[in-house]
Parts: sequence; structure tokens; C-alpha cells
Amino acid sequence: MRTVKPKKALGQHFLRDMDIARAIAATVDARPDLPILEIGPGTGVLTQFLKERDRQLKVIEIDRESVMYLHENMPDVNVIEGDFLKLDLNGLFDGGQFVLTGNYPYNISSQIFFRMLENRELIPCCTGMLQREVAQRICSGPGNRNYGILSVLLQAWYDTEYLFTVHENVFDPPPKVKSAVLRLTRNSRTQLGCNEALFRKVVKCTFGMRRKMLRNSLRQVYEKDVPLPADSPYLDRRPEQLSVSDFISLTNMMEQAAG
Repeated sequence: MRTVKPKKALGQHFLRDMDIARAIAATVDARPDLPILEIGPGTGVLTQFLKERDRQLKVIEIDRESVMYLHENMPDVNVIEGDFLKLDLNGLFDGGQFVLTGNYPYNISSQIFFRMLENRELIPCCTGMLQREVAQRICSGPGNRNYGILSVLLQAWYDTEYLFTVHENVFDPPPKVKSAVLRLTRNSRTQLGCNEALFRKVVKCTFGMRRKMLRNSLRQVYEKDVPLPADSPYLDRRPEQLSVSDFISLTNMMEQAAG
């Protein structure tokens, strides 16, 4: 029987614990009405439990060896050979919404979530496993040392849930860090209420200099001849002290100051 060797270059760590795989599969039941896309199925450890959901299921895998293994051992699964970061998501389920899940490759997990944000109208629910540090970052709130760019940008559009921690010894090969399972569910926000491109710029710029007060870091957003909003309550704070709503308000203040 064909075997698949985990590839370090692809960030592959194959899950061996069936109970954990079953628990991850259960997270997609938050939206039982939608089809499922799994990223990086590998040898199908999670896929086998997703199949039990009796819903339309597609998996995307970039590793040719894993693709061949899935074709041989799970011929009933719709396998897409390719890169999720380049996949046309609009054509995936005839333009319809879907749940995104997977044991995400450690080396591109943040990129996966940024791609999800770009397609948030198609992905009302995202679940899966990734390195614990990134999961903590996504789910942290203001005042927490893990709170950062990914926290704000994702929480602007999604409710985040840190579900459970997964230890290293259930993987082949064992990673050097712990993992975690989370779930992201689209919140009720339909409009950000500010210039979204400027919002992203403000968030990234201020957290890029997170030790500085905002009155100093915001100077990187505009030229020096643009006055900072004098009546802003945020200028003497650091970025980790601001909520998503605060960043929206700050973005509007910055745009008004620029005229």
C-alpha cells in the first residue's frame, strides 16, 4: 500500500489521534447546512470523519504524493490538486457559501486566514487546527500580550472561539510547538463603518510599532504635514489597548484629519 512521508517544506505534521480528528470534524456542525472544503487532507485522517457528515465535501491538497494516496484510498472524495491560496473560491461550490476546515499547514496558516478574510462572504464559518500561538493570537482581546494584527482584522468580521489544545505527541512527526483547534463564525457586521483599506493600514502600522504610543506610530500612515486628530482619545495609548470598535473610530478620525 502507498505511504506518504510528511514533508517539512510543506509544513506537514500528520495527525495520528482518531479521537482528536473526530472532535475537529464535529466543529463544522456549527453550520450543518453548508458544504465543506478541507485544506491539506494529507492521508485523510480528518477527511474520513468529515465524510460522515453526509454533506458535499471537497478537499484541496498541494502534495502530489498525498493526492495519489487519497485517490487510491478514498476514491469517493472530490480531491482538488492545487494551492488554496490560488484557488478560485467563487467557482468552488457554484458561488455558494461553505465551511472551511483542516489541519492547516503551520507555515501558511496566517496566509490562509487572510485569504479567508478576502472571501468572507463565501466563508461564514471556519474551523480547524493550527499552531497554538497563532490560535491564541486570533482569539485574544485587547490588553492581552497576544493581541495583534490578526486578532483585530479577523475579529472585525468573525466571532472567535479557542476550542481546545492539542499536544505534540499525537502527530507524525511531532511539531516543536503545541497546536490548538478554533472556530471562527461570521458576526453580524455587514459594513465596517470606515475606509477598510485605511483601517488595515492603521492596524498594521500601529502594531508594527506596538511599543510606541499611537501619536508616534500613526505618523507612518500619513505625511508629517497632515495633523493628527487633536481630540482623539487614543493617541496616548498603545495599539493593544484598542478594541476593534476603537480602531474603526480611529480610522475615521484619521481620514477626517487628512481632509
